Amino acid sequence: MADEGGSNAGDAGAERISEAEHAVMEALWARSPQTAAEVCATVCEERGWSMPTVKTLLSRLVAKRALATQPDGRRFLYTPIIARREYVGHESRRLVERLFGGRAAPLFAHLAENEALTEEDIAEIEHLLKEMRK
Repeated sequence: MADEGGSNAGDAGAERISEAEHAVMEALWARSPQTAAEVCATVCEERGWSMPTVKTLLSRLVAKRALATQPDGRRFLYTPIIARREYVGHESRRLVERLFGGRAAPLFAHLAENEALTEEDIAEIEHLLKEMRK
């Protein structure tokens, strides 16, 4: 079972996690282990999904080695193998590589030009930069 500090995220890049699969992962990162029914209770209504959809997504995530399963009577419990923090880090690096040639500065410039940064965001970025320079 991986927590916020887990280290299997290198596997996250092997097979990409789709947007739908990501919704299932978020439910499991928030609380795990869970059964398919519990995951469905979290995501099905909001997304208009059925239990078979959730079971399909869980199966795909197991095949991608993003989730581990454990038998629990006639059902399975699902637990993330990939930690959320590591997955986010991998996907962030991938985004910067793909869209901004591996450089973060153009990403921030793009966000600033499109007014996507709030004053709070800017203050937080300034604080992070000051901490990095220490």
